[in-house]
Parts: sequence; structure tokens; C-alpha cells
Amino acid sequence: MQPNELLHIENQAIQLIKRTGQWMLEQRVNPIDIEIKTPNNLVSFVDKESERQLVAGLSEIFPLAGFIAEEGTGERAEVWNWVIDPLDGTTNFLHGVPIWCISVALCYNQQAVIGIIYDPNQDQCFHAVKDNGAFLNDTPIHVSHQTSLRDALLVTGFPYDDFGREEQYISLFRALMKNTRGIRRLGSAALDLAWVACGRFEAFYEYGLNPWDVAAGAIIIEEAGGQVTGFHDGHPIFEEDILASNTHIHQELRKIIQLHFTL
Repeated sequence: MQPNELLHIENQAIQLIKRTGQWMLEQRVNPIDIEIKTPNNLVSFVDKESERQLVAGLSEIFPLAGFIAEEGTGERAEVWNWVIDPLDGTTNFLHGVPIWCISVALCYNQQAVIGIIYDPNQDQCFHAVKDNGAFLNDTPIHVSHQTSLRDALLVTGFPYDDFGREEQYISLFRALMKNTRGIRRLGSAALDLAWVACGRFEAFYEYGLNPWDVAAGAIIIEEAGGQVTGFHDGHPIFEEDILASNTHIHQELRKIIQLHFTL
């Protein structure tokens, strides 16, 4: 597919995602309507309806693509797939914490070629097309230029259903807490990645994630000059752990992670 075709698809997808995001801002959820997947993993009708809207609209924009979506809407295709998290940060959303977003990526053979993360609360749309740079709304963005891990601000997330590596995670958290400027936890992996891409954080790391959590953010960071890998080897989108950084501190941070997260 030619770059101008991808840019056209991206523009149409952004308009759809923004409309869906504005609809989400207007919704109110009754606590009795909240479904509990696991104690820390919630879902509401807003997750499901926004995903339905996105799948319906994206099907018209690019009919060749299938879907890998958090709530299971649509069917996966062999080559092209939209990877969708309709509401990343559901727990924040349900508690009235304005840190949540829509995350959508278009993947070709498991490689993201378009990434869009929309924060309706701030009307900020982070987006990228492969080999075309990364943007916040219409302004080009770049990762931080910080070269010292000691002076870096990191962001991470806590697992909500995989506690098999809890001790390793806490050990790593303790080590980084003492050797960086600080660690934040927003509750939305997609926004974590977007904020690395625009230089607000130097790096993001987490394990226990899914493709819809990270696919869009990965390409946005790479197009913003950053680096995205797993903790060890493997595909950072389709594996369960991810390290995304401004490149400068990547190898030093990865070595520390590997000391605590063994294969």
C-alpha cells in the first residue's frame, strides 16, 4: 500500500475515533451495569458500544482488514487487522478519573503501520503512519533527549490478573524507584506510550499486556524517534512484556529489567 493511501486511511480513522470519543464523554454508567472480568478488570456498555462503533466505521474505511479487539467484536483476518482498545483505562473512566483513551492500530502481518491514540478529555490525538513521523494533533512530536537514567521519569502499570511475577515486579520497582527521578502509574498503557512519544516520560515498561494495549503506541513511539522491544526477545506487540523508551536510556534500563525478570 502506498504512503498516501495509508495517510488517507489514517485521516478517516481519526475522524471516526474522535466522534466515538466525544460520544464516550457524554456517557454515564450505573454501577450495577459494570461487569467484572476479574477483580481489577472491569467492562461497561461504553467499552462494548464504542468498540461496536469503531468496528462498524473501520470496516467501511478499509474493508480488507479484520479485527483484534479487546471485547471480541469482529473477526481476525490473515494479513490486515485493526487492533482496537475502545476504552483503555476503564477503571479510571468508571471512577471519573479523566485518564483514559481510545487506542487503534492498523497492522500488516503483525507490524503496525498506523497508530492512533485519542484522549477525549484533553482532545489530544497522538498519531503516526509508518515512515511519516509522529504527531500530537497537527504538531510533530519527538521523544525526550534525556540521556541519563538517573534523571529519567518512568511510567509503568500494575498487572490485573497475572500475579505470577509479582515478586520480580516489586523488586524491579524498588530498584528503579531508587535510581531514577521517579515512577508514575496512570492506569492507561496506551496513554503511557503516547506520553513517552511526546517526551513527557523517558520510558514505559510493563508485563501482562495484550496487543490492543500497545500496538498503536509502539508505532507512535518509533516514529517519534524512540525504541520499542520486549524485556528480552520476542515481538513487543504480540508478547506479554514491553519496554518503550526515548532510545538513549533503553539498553541501560533493559539490562536492569533483565536482572529482575529472568526468562
